[in-house]
Parts: sequence; structure tokens; C-alpha cells
Amino acid sequence: MYTDHEFDPIDPDEEARRQEDEAFARRVRREVRRMERGEADDDLRADEALEAEEEARRETIRRKERRRKASTFWQIFSGTILVREGMSHSYPYLLTIAIMFLLNISVVFMALHTDMKYMRLEREVQVLREQSIRWQERRFRCTTHSAVTEELRRRGIELYDPVAPSEIIDNR
Repeated sequence: MYTDHEFDPIDPDEEARRQEDEAFARRVRREVRRMERGEADDDLRADEALEAEEEARRETIRRKERRRKASTFWQIFSGTILVREGMSHSYPYLLTIAIMFLLNISVVFMALHTDMKYMRLEREVQVLREQSIRWQERRFRCTTHSAVTEELRRRGIELYDPVAPSEIIDNR
């Protein structure tokens, strides 16, 4: 046999495996002792209670998610209402509603445009009425008796009033 004092027949992998085995054996012995004393039953009951609570919480979350996904508002908001089996016959109605909606928007904008045009034309008519009133005032100032006599005097024409009162001629 080879007697080299520097040679170790156990390699590092073998040594690591042996240490893991020893650690596992210690854990098993410790657990067996705990089971004999009854401590393991308490831990098992606590673990089962935690698992039951966790499962109940997960079930509550699943139920809320199902309820949320089943609500009509959520289906409309997410668009999943369109992929349901019963909705395929409603596609033409939905398309008609969408077209009517767009048509309504265009009609509203046309009405607003027409209203703005009406208000602009109404302002223009008001300005024209004011101008018409000013022209009537000027014309009235020019055709009053005093304005006519003043204009005749300026031109050198004498105005005389008739001596006899005027007669109304009735052509009936």
C-alpha cells in the first residue's frame, strides 16, 4: 500500500456530502425528539391554520376577481363584452349606435356653427338698423320746415306762406 502522508483519500466533494448527511441526521433526530414531546403537533396545527387562512384569502381574491370580471360595467370598460357568445347577434345594433353617436356629434357641431352664424348676422342687422335710424334722422333734419326755409334763404329764394288755408281734396 502507498503510504504518502500528504495524500488524503477523501476528496472535498465527498467531505461536503458527509457533512450534509450528518446535518440531515441531526435535524431528523431533533425532529423525532420534538414529536415525542408533542411540540411538533402544535407546529403542525399552526401550519395547517396558516395554510387554511392563506387558502381562504386566495379564494376571497378569486371570488372578487370573478365578480369584478362578471360585472357589466367592467365588461363594457374592458371590451370583453364583445367576445361573449350572446353578443355576436348584437354587433349590427352596436355598429348602428356608434354611427348614430358620430352623426349626433356632427349634427351638434353643425348646429353650433349655424348658431354662431345666426348671431353674427343678427349683429350685422343691428348695425344696419342703427345706420338706417341715423340716415332717417339726417333726412328728417333736412326736410323739416325750418331746414327748408333756411336752405331757401341761403339760396336767395323767398318763401311765402299761402294766404288761404289749404283745402283737403277728397277723391272718393
